[in-house]
Amino acid sequence: MPAKPKPASPFDAAEALMTAFATNNRINLYLIQHLPNEAWRATPPNGKGRTIGAIAAHIHNVRLMWLKSAGGQIPAKLDVDTATKAEAAAALEDSFAALDSLIRAALATDGRIKGFKPDVCSFLAYLFAHEGHHRGQMSMLARQTAFPLPQSAMFGLWEWGTR
Repeated sequence: MPAKPKPASPFDAAEALMTAFATNNRINLYLIQHLPNEAWRATPPNGKGRTIGAIAAHIHNVRLMWLKSAGGQIPAKLDVDTATKAEAAAALEDSFAALDSLIRAALATDGRIKGFKPDVCSFLAYLFAHEGHHRGQMSMLARQTAFPLPQSAMFGLWEWGTR
């Protein structure tokens, strides 16, 4: 007689959200890693707007703005004009770790992030949307400045199941 199947564990939405947030951060790092070096500080079309490096620094610095508002641990800010790919990647790891702690604390208590309404889930949705928007800008700018991402990296940005 076959063994009785074990009952499935209940879905842990809080842990799933944190896994998605970690994947989002790894996708940011994957993009930075695969950008041609020449694209990082290439002048945007018509000389207007941020460089790719400035956009990456902006993502990190916006994370810091929310950490400051919420009273979390605040890593060092990045200079949007001088941050290197390596500095941006390291800074994104630092701001991710600080946000991870802040978000986990909110998920374990009342679900609120100080300075952000309505709740921690909406805060995560905001971060995903904000960072996804800027990943799109970075990818587009790389193409517009004649230093596009390799095709495999473009597809890799969407491989959330393996990142």
